[in-house]
Amino acid sequence: MALFEYFPNYIWNLSVAIAMESGAQIGEIIDMCRPIKDAADSGADAGTPQFMAQWVAMADRLIALADEDEAQGRAFSASDKLERAALYTLVAERMQGHGHPGRPETYKRAREAFDRSTGLGRINRERVEIPLDQGTMPALYTRAAGEGPHPVVVYCNGLDSCKELLFWSRLPEALARRGISTLCVDQPGTGEALRLQGLPAIPHSELWASKAIDWLEGRPEADAARIGMTGISLGGHFAPRAVAYEPRFASGACWGANHNWAEVQQKRLRREGENPVPHYWNHVMWVFGASDMADFQRKSADMNLNGHMDRIKVPFLVTHGASDRQISVDYAHQAYEQLVNAPRRELKIFTEREGGVEHVGADNMAFGRDYIADWFAETLGGRTA
Repeated sequence: MALFEYFPNYIWNLSVAIAMESGAQIGEIIDMCRPIKDAADSGADAGTPQFMAQWVAMADRLIALADEDEAQGRAFSASDKLERAALYTLVAERMQGHGHPGRPETYKRAREAFDRSTGLGRINRERVEIPLDQGTMPALYTRAAGEGPHPVVVYCNGLDSCKELLFWSRLPEALARRGISTLCVDQPGTGEALRLQGLPAIPHSELWASKAIDWLEGRPEADAARIGMTGISLGGHFAPRAVAYEPRFASGACWGANHNWAEVQQKRLRREGENPVPHYWNHVMWVFGASDMADFQRKSADMNLNGHMDRIKVPFLVTHGASDRQISVDYAHQAYEQLVNAPRRELKIFTEREGGVEHVGADNMAFGRDYIADWFAETLGGRTA
């Protein structure tokens, strides 16, 4: 199984793959991408304004069609169109460099479409804000059906995702089916926390993950003794680190083993491996609140899990794609081998046999989603059938 590669560079193809795995329609993808195919020839950074223009235009068309549906009382149809409008707008915003003209307005429009879709579609997600020492951590809360209290999984972003993309990965849906609720968070350095509050990423993820547990402990439908933690992409650093230093987590997993991201940055400086977003160095300095490259390297120096994984004393799952072009599969083996004190540990490498071989299953997220959902069902007391 392979990534759908319409453009001549990985980063643009990754954005298309993210959209397709998050609920895009292939005909809309073709209509958005055909006019800008030549714009990708000059590299990943050039042409991103044209990318945004085409994808936002499609989103605007869908919003107009949703308005017509809503006027006729067809709320569910309107919601479906607004979901895709929000998706296309967020993918377009993600492709722009920090400070690009119109980027804040594009993000605002995506948020508005997403929130409107939630209400019209009666979608099982509630926007909440979790207090931090500074500011708040916006989140989407998806509840398992039936009488509680239920287990809950805290699900965090990678470098360039947002809580909406976490929801669209359909892991919250898969967990709810298994009797487990999900809290998708925009932790510092991501989503709203970065864009609207200016909160930078911190390597010590237990500082914000513990606040998520504090919040869940106050919810009667949540079982505070059965809280898990997972993360996607760079969340493969944040989730293990949080589970290592926050003893209230009962289980953990990572969707992509970002075991030594500080080392990965040195490789990227040598142009080894693929970058996840255009304007990469500009982006990571924004995420970490760094003034220059030296400051970024100082602030990200602790993005390394060596010497920390042995603190994990609960069940932990490491997953990774066999052909990940961003993060070497070697890091998955390192992470697993260092789980020496976990009472149950597992390493799952997705191969060509099932798919999901690319970075966090960008070629096919179904297998990672199911595997992680089953893991939490087994370790947090949910159900697999």
